[in-house]
Amino acid sequence: MRINIPHFCRVLLSVICVGNMLWFSSCGIYSFTGSGTNAKTISIQEFYNNTDLGPANLGQVFTNSLKDYMIQNSNLSVVAENGELQMEGIVTGYQVTQIAPRASGDPTQIDAAASSRLTITVRVTYVNTLDETMSFKDKSFSFYRDFPNELNLPDIEDGLIRQIFEQIILDIFNASIANW
Repeated sequence: MRINIPHFCRVLLSVICVGNMLWFSSCGIYSFTGSGTNAKTISIQEFYNNTDLGPANLGQVFTNSLKDYMIQNSNLSVVAENGELQMEGIVTGYQVTQIAPRASGDPTQIDAAASSRLTITVRVTYVNTLDETMSFKDKSFSFYRDFPNELNLPDIEDGLIRQIFEQIILDIFNASIANW
């Protein structure tokens, strides 16, 4: 009997992969979504915008993005209040700073920056009613994006905010739900 070695290896590899997936999914409370909790519900209160410079809807955009992320990346149901897991917080920082100075070469002119940095900070309180040791209060999460000064901030602001919020939300998820 002649065995097709490449085909046999593919079949064997497939069996091993499926076996590992079944074994890992049955081990404890961990899942492929990264959720490390037995909780079924999460309540996320409206995050308020407490910044001087940020867009007025910054808190609402963050809250909706956080809820969407939880729905898409965990098995948790988002409820209006009294979830087994609870989050609330404030957008505390929205800052644009000049970075990467560029010499004008002319002593009569002021040197300008080639780039600017948009930094957003969010302060979060997380309560895990099933395991209080996993809770935290007023933990700050911050991230930034740089952009060239040739671009007008209002033209690119929504995209920068979305990118920054994606990273902050991932950091919040890892610090709370995923427990990393």
